[in-house]
Amino acid sequence: MKKIIPLFALLFLACSIQAQVVSIEPFADGFSSPIDLQNAGDERLFVVEKSGVIKILNLDGTVNPTPFLDIQSLINDAGERGLLGLAFHPDYATNGFFYVHYSDTNGDTQISRFSVDSGNPDIADSTSELSILFVDQPASNHNGGSIAFGTDGMLYIALGDGGGGGDQDNNAQNLLLLLGKLLRIDVDNPTGGNNYGIPANNPFVGNPDGRDEIWAYGLRNPYRFSIDDEAGDIWIGDVGQGSVEEVNKAPLSEAGINYGWRCFEGSEPFNTGGCPDPSELTFPVAEYPWSAGGSVVGGYVYRGSIYQDLQEVYIFADIDGMISTVDSDLNYIDQGSYPEFFWVGFGEDINEELYLLDITGSIVKIQGSVLSVPEFDKNSISISPNPASDYVTISSSERILTSIQVVDIRGSIIMSENFSAPQRTIETTSLSQGIYMIQVLADDGSKVTKKLVVQ
Repeated sequence: MKKIIPLFALLFLACSIQAQVVSIEPFADGFSSPIDLQNAGDERLFVVEKSGVIKILNLDGTVNPTPFLDIQSLINDAGERGLLGLAFHPDYATNGFFYVHYSDTNGDTQISRFSVDSGNPDIADSTSELSILFVDQPASNHNGGSIAFGTDGMLYIALGDGGGGGDQDNNAQNLLLLLGKLLRIDVDNPTGGNNYGIPANNPFVGNPDGRDEIWAYGLRNPYRFSIDDEAGDIWIGDVGQGSVEEVNKAPLSEAGINYGWRCFEGSEPFNTGGCPDPSELTFPVAEYPWSAGGSVVGGYVYRGSIYQDLQEVYIFADIDGMISTVDSDLNYIDQGSYPEFFWVGFGEDINEELYLLDITGSIVKIQGSVLSVPEFDKNSISISPNPASDYVTISSSERILTSIQVVDIRGSIIMSENFSAPQRTIETTSLSQGIYMIQVLADDGSKVTKKLVVQ
């Protein structure tokens, strides 16, 4: 595997590069230790409070008076524990399933499924819990927290190394333990007496020296990760020991990655006894000294439509108030600090605009400095047939189209054509089976992106 080892000197030189400027706008407040924010495919925002409550925040800033879910009686929220993550099933609109990552009353990790109330879409059935996965936690810290569904429909779960300091038991490198790992499970096809199944292409399936659930390993405390569906990448903010805070990026399709902890903290050797050769490790795409922050908080790649300068930019933060970015060329840029805030999580709304959560109770909206060219109505674009095999026709009822790009899930441009007409047919016989994005530009500068399935 090709690896990237950035140097601090190069990272801080990158700070001087002229690029996007990130700012924040107050959006909502009055929450009790908000720690995660998700949408369910509609305009509602679901705010996760560490104590065990999920509230519905509307895009006008109002909060529903009745919580969506209250499971405080199930949770130990002392220190780094609590209700830490939320993920809605890809077919939530049909099945009403959502998944939570929490610390139970003994402080151990519990991944569970709940269901929305059959008669009220704004309230969950708190009695509907189905236990999916339990992991014993040897200490109170380094619980990880994020869970998310990939475009493959699998549920990804981030777990820390079990706590303490320095991973003294080498949990993150031990493939027989789930601690310090990124897990990947199939919640739709349970097998083996579990309430989940194992995807056949997980890297250690059938290997007696590795757990079937593991997708990647060598993580210290991957408190926040996100999946960039458009590019097909996973971004992980992995909290450092006391020297380096790091951000990792890899294609979500790349299995068995070793991110290096406890052998390395970021790109610096930490405890290399009994470790693999560094060539076998994947190093961060960005890192900064622990002294410049406190604990990295992984964010999202901006895919919204409002700010042109933030397009394809990964935005993340630190609990000490710092906001930073990594652009598409992997330049790290410190966007400044807001010492009055203690950032702990990001979220994305249905329009892919980004929000940042402050543990003291407020939620802000991320802003850029350059407004984007507006997108035209996606419903005015038709793509047929879709799925396609030999050809696909793209047509607009409102605009003269001027260019079409076909982009694969890694973000690579596979095909590009310039023309001037309300309709264009392109051949797809050269494309492999899979999911692509078609980006269409109109004569007034507006644009639209739609999904294409090639079979």
